[in-house]
Amino acid sequence: MQKRALAVDTVIVKGNKILLVRRRYPPFRGYWALPGGFVEKGETMKQAAVREAREETGLEIRPVNMIGVYDDPKRDPRGTVSAAYLCDVAGGKIRTSQETSGIRFFGFDEIPDKLAADHSKIIHDTLKIIRWW
Repeated sequence: MQKRALAVDTVIVKGNKILLVRRRYPPFRGYWALPGGFVEKGETMKQAAVREAREETGLEIRPVNMIGVYDDPKRDPRGTVSAAYLCDVAGGKIRTSQETSGIRFFGFDEIPDKLAADHSKIIHDTLKIIRWW
């Protein structure tokens, strides 16, 4: 039986915009996605979120609140379970990385329809939380 890997997704919000990256590699090559990746041994999920955001975007972030845990076995062909965090920008300079071919802040009303994995659901859940506050 294959074990499932733990990952994090970051919903980086600045004003009324969410940061998305365009994936350079499979799975979901060419799709817009939330920055994120695998949790490494010895890391907390929040530490992994900060590291992955820095690696993929150049930004220093501050996880503010967990949005939820996403564990549908069909969410990603690698079988990941992801913890998603709502994050603020704390510094850094936005840039693409080896893993990304594009990076952009999208207004809440201009999020692309087709995103990687279940990132549309994560963003939908985030917007429900933000609008509730």
